[in-house]
Amino acid sequence: MSAFMLHHEDGDARAGILHTAHGDVRTPVFMPVGTKATVKTVDPDELKGIGAQLILGNSYHLHFRPGDDVIEELGGLHAFMQWDGPILTDSGGFQVFSLRDTLLAYDDEGVTFKSVYDGAPVRFTPELAAEIQCKLGSDIAMCLDICPPAGIPRGELGEAVRRTTLWAERQRDLPRADGQLRFAITQGGLEPELRARSSEELVALDFDGYAIGGLSVGEERAPMFEAAAHAAAQLPRDKARYFMGIGDPEGVIEVIARGVDMFDCVLPTRTARTGSALTWEGRLNLRNAKFARDPRPLDEACGCPACARFSRAYIRHLVNQQEVLGLRLLSLHNLRFLIDLVAEAREAIERGTFPSWRAEALERLR
Repeated sequence: MSAFMLHHEDGDARAGILHTAHGDVRTPVFMPVGTKATVKTVDPDELKGIGAQLILGNSYHLHFRPGDDVIEELGGLHAFMQWDGPILTDSGGFQVFSLRDTLLAYDDEGVTFKSVYDGAPVRFTPELAAEIQCKLGSDIAMCLDICPPAGIPRGELGEAVRRTTLWAERQRDLPRADGQLRFAITQGGLEPELRARSSEELVALDFDGYAIGGLSVGEERAPMFEAAAHAAAQLPRDKARYFMGIGDPEGVIEVIARGVDMFDCVLPTRTARTGSALTWEGRLNLRNAKFARDPRPLDEACGCPACARFSRAYIRHLVNQQEVLGLRLLSLHNLRFLIDLVAEAREAIERGTFPSWRAEALERLR
């Protein structure tokens, strides 16, 4: 099985975790989200301890605070946040187009919007998105794309596909950080013809990998999975396929089943900050009084720092007293739960038992 070897400024090879396909075998990986150069409340060493291999940073936010020039001056994103594993940086397209009240205008050249930090008008172009990510020095840089909301008219969706391809063409050969890979993002919503067109146009440009964008943005789940399957089937078998923005256990299993390799979502840490844990029993709301005297760990099968040492009763106490340790423990647990879930799926794929594992896993989660 071949693998993408991720390189860094010093030329040292990174872990080859983005494996390409080998027959029907794919090796999925879940990315914790470190939007602002940190996975909320979690230390980089703790991330390694729970098995994180690849994390995500966001070009939009880092461009504004502290600034990509600052990060470049301080040695790049890896040195800045003290994470020596691979990093993928999003281009900021999702933030620009999902924050509809800040969007001012967009055309073939780029997009104008109001900064969420000070309200000042800002112009993003494909060239600027590539330049920001080059300065950040991430291992994987995403192309700037147009991510439309669910339910927009087909004509607007078609324009989003056209401009996404146009922008990808302009980014394809722009300067990169040493060893940096560049991924294109397919669009097309739930429309099979537009998805096929987007995939065909972007695959012809021969990027290092491809993402499925414009899903998990408010559409119904069943058609979303159908569109994901359709999109994944049209992407190269020997390159990574990345589903952007999915992180619930059932959803992750379902997109793996449809041929996807990579996922990211804020759900594990965001759910933790509401006082809830992801488990094989479903989500546990630790604020609930029924856990006040519960001596069990969050999940009997989990080896995270929370489950290895602390009871549900103690974590409930921390959460209800608004102690930061409670949110940290829940964040570590939720991330470890998804990382372990994906590792189980990977092992099942390699054994050739994924269909039965998937059925059993979904039943347990129900």
